[in-house]
Amino acid sequence: MPSQPIRVTSNQLLEPSSLHLAAWLCVGSLFMVSCTGDFSPSDVRSGIKKALSGTDEQIFLGDTVANHYHPNVIMKRGEAYFEKEEYAEALVEYKHFMELHRNHVLAPYAALRIGEIHFKMAKTIDRDPEPIQKAIAAFEQMRKEFPGSRYDSQAQQKLDECHDWIAQMHLFVGQFYYRRGSYLAATHRFQQILRDYPDKPIAAEALYFQAKAYHEMGADDWARENLIVLAEKHPNSTASGNGKSLLEKIDEAQPSTLLAKKEESAPLSDAGPGMVRSNRPAVSPSPPPTMGMLGIPPSLDSFGAAAAATLGQGFTACRLGAWC
Repeated sequence: MPSQPIRVTSNQLLEPSSLHLAAWLCVGSLFMVSCTGDFSPSDVRSGIKKALSGTDEQIFLGDTVANHYHPNVIMKRGEAYFEKEEYAEALVEYKHFMELHRNHVLAPYAALRIGEIHFKMAKTIDRDPEPIQKAIAAFEQMRKEFPGSRYDSQAQQKLDECHDWIAQMHLFVGQFYYRRGSYLAATHRFQQILRDYPDKPIAAEALYFQAKAYHEMGADDWARENLIVLAEKHPNSTASGNGKSLLEKIDEAQPSTLLAKKEESAPLSDAGPGMVRSNRPAVSPSPPPTMGMLGIPPSLDSFGAAAAATLGQGFTACRLGAWC
């Protein structure tokens, strides 16, 4: 009786018994051929691997509802896109997985991959920081939703890398403003680093450049404070050495600003916003009609540029908002 050919459908390839049968048939055929001397044992092993991988690829064939929603299929698609660096497509698959299988054992892994994709989609520190911000949100959400998972330490490590990126971005932008002479805008960026990342090594650079910006604005007292903190908290940093040189330069120069003496009974508010008393004698004509208790006009803005020029030798204007 003639033998009938064995037909294996795509659905049967998904069944364990059919999968095993196909694998054993492949093993037997390869073994028989290898006995003739045409193939080596390594060829047999590679043939088995190829046969099994080809069988596994049958899951992706056919646009069926079961394949579209199966967690293993979604995860394999996402991994395939991720390995090929097609991050936009991979992001769709991992988000699809989280929408359908949030309670699956691989859900923490999919959440981790979403954060990694956003991180990899970021370009450089001089570009839009939105991908990094999305990565931070994704990693924080992953740790919050799956506390104690096996991927928690990886998420924390990636979070640290994201925050390092943000700190480097603030430093880059602050240095850019400093080079352009926008010293007030530069100090705002440096202060963000000192406020959010005071213990990171980059804080030393932020302290140094903030002191330089204050020095350029004539606020040497504030510059000196930053340089002292720099020497105390980061004594071994490169910025600390540069800070010592700047501190010596400031100390050698004649102090340009001094606060009003405490024994004066008048409140500091009478000196007017944005005014700091100087140690140099004031040379000015008769004072304007409206004066404070210290003989200082309430505000330079009310007298215009002429009054500011008149008081320029006796006072130093400080335009730092409410800081004065």
